[in-house]
Order: sequence, then C-alpha cells, then structure tokens
Amino acid sequence: MIVGLVLSGISAFPLEWQLDVAVKLTGTDGTVGSWLERARVAVSETNVRHPIIFYGTDWLAFGHFAIAVLFVGAWIDPEKNRWLFQGGLVVCALVIPFALIAGGIRGIPLWHRLVDCSFGVLGAVPMWLGLHWSRQLQSSR
Repeated sequence: MIVGLVLSGISAFPLEWQLDVAVKLTGTDGTVGSWLERARVAVSETNVRHPIIFYGTDWLAFGHFAIAVLFVGAWIDPEKNRWLFQGGLVVCALVIPFALIAGGIRGIPLWHRLVDCSFGVLGAVPMWLGLHWSRQLQSSR
C-alpha cells in the first residue's frame, strides 16, 4: 500500500507527459484512444492557459505521500496501528461510490470510472490482510 500510494502520488505530477505517451501508444481511434486524446488536449490547454489549476494535483500528490507515511506506522507496529487497516478498508469502500458519482458529474466514461473503482477493490486486499494479520498477532500473545 505504501509503494502504491507513493507511485500514485508521483504520477500526479507529469500528467501532460503521461497522456502524450498514452495517446502515442493507443492512437486516437476507438473508445479509449479518443478519450485519452480528449484528456490530453484538455490537460495541455489548461496547462498553457491556467497552470495554477495543477497546483491542486500537486496537493493531491502530497496527500498520497502523507497517507503513505501514516501506513509506515502500521508497518512498524501493526497491532497498535490496526485502526489504519480498518480506516483503509472504509476508504477503499468509499472509492466506489465516489468514483461513480463524481465521475458521472464530471462526464467521465463509465469504463474509466470502473477502472478507478478497481483501485478501491485492489487496495482493500492489503488492508484486509494487514487487519487479519494484526489480529493474528494479537491473539497469539
């Protein structure tokens, strides 16, 4: 989870470059390609006209780094910090309605919202394992 949060945070910085690469790899035909091209143009135009908007994604990255630091505590002392696994499971569950609702409001295609939902589903696996193992540690004492 720590590595995933850090990598996700880092990915918030080079948005324009990432979209350029994605469009080169997929082309602009088809559902995914046309969506990536639309996103690439939007990010590029926004970056030229209103770069201040991307200060928000800088803070998004920071939030990922801050949460990753919290999970270091769970790594060091999983019994004492079990609440992080419990909270992590709640947050992973909340990813699904958030992605579906906010994505719908912003006009994000359903297939992309489902990809976003998968982060909540996949993230729940290490959270559940951490909670399970922390409980095993406690019961073994």
